Amino acid sequence: MSRPPMMQPDSDSEDEVLPPGFEERTDEDGNVFYLNHQEKKTQWTHPRTGKSKKVQGELPFGWEKEIEESTGKIIYIDRKNDKRTYIDPRLAFAVENTPRNISEIRQRFDANSTAFQVLHGQDLSGKVAVITGANTGIGFETARSLAFFGCRVLLACRSQSKTEEAIEKIRKERDSAGERCSFIPLDLCSMRSVKQAAELIKKQVTHIDMLILNAAVFALPYTQTEDQLETTFQVCHLAHFYLCKLLDECLDRRSRVVVVSSESHRFSWLPPSDLGEQVLSPPAKQYYSMMAYNNVKLCNVLFARGLAKELSYKGVCVNALHPGNMVSTSLSRNWWFYRILFAFVRPFTKSLQQAASTTIYVATANELTGVSGQYFNNCFFCEPSKLAQNNEMVDSLWQVSEQILDHILQEKDLK
Repeated sequence: MSRPPMMQPDSDSEDEVLPPGFEERTDEDGNVFYLNHQEKKTQWTHPRTGKSKKVQGELPFGWEKEIEESTGKIIYIDRKNDKRTYIDPRLAFAVENTPRNISEIRQRFDANSTAFQVLHGQDLSGKVAVITGANTGIGFETARSLAFFGCRVLLACRSQSKTEEAIEKIRKERDSAGERCSFIPLDLCSMRSVKQAAELIKKQVTHIDMLILNAAVFALPYTQTEDQLETTFQVCHLAHFYLCKLLDECLDRRSRVVVVSSESHRFSWLPPSDLGEQVLSPPAKQYYSMMAYNNVKLCNVLFARGLAKELSYKGVCVNALHPGNMVSTSLSRNWWFYRILFAFVRPFTKSLQQAASTTIYVATANELTGVSGQYFNNCFFCEPSKLAQNNEMVDSLWQVSEQILDHILQEKDLK
């Protein structure tokens, strides 16, 4: 009677440097990931060095790779010695991935490019995008473009009627694209609504390829949300901050988080130090609508850099961008002066298709795989302001945002 092939004991090629409870594995593409048995989690960067690795070359002579039927795991078979193991025999010779040098990436698109041109030749079938503020303006054009190329799009918006009208507009152009779109109720003025939206999203999908934080308000008179924060700050930053935390489990190394900021971030008056709730969410007597917008757009770039660092262990790419100057959208609806100004400059600004191109580029371009913590304008890298490059401000904004959010969640019993 023949006996079954002997399982080779699993061992880790870097036991001497991995923390207790961690173990190395590779996926089917040869990317090294780390099993944390204590917390029952996986991550794509080494828990101590923070670097990622990949095995290279063919399997050694006599070795084969199969999917084990009982577990669905990759198993390696040494036919010569009649042994099996879950450990890739090339793992001991894995090499660190070299960070992508952005200077080596060729510019393919510019200010005149459209979202459809960026997507030309791509097939987004099976991809999932979540877009806030997607029922109008640049957000709508982003949703429309992705849906046209096969992506499933969840439009996270406040108004159900307006969102359904937007989806119907897409459906009339291309029925199959409209069928791939669905409404997620999300009011960024309410942290309770943010939590409910995240729970609904997680019921519908388990993985998000593109989380596009697009929603914003502009030139608002002083108002407060139901959470007692200044509206511009909560809608444009803190509610998105909370949404990302809630959707963390849906993000992995295939995911990209896209933060729509603005060149207005260059005119922020935020202090390099001493950030606090009174600075980020000022009282009425210290409020100026345009400066509130400039400040929160700086928060967007700082947040993108902070989130890129927070999610680097999972391999998630996070980048910020500027879509275009004074694009004709509903953003200017809150004050007659800006409505007139936006209408006057409309012939000289980008179309919605052009304005959505940088968002689409950052969300889908193959050459940006592994690129994170950057700022884009006109479909290419752009150096942000000096304040946006301030690492202390990145950390300070993150800490203050956590503190403000924790206070709200406790007060609203949302923990």
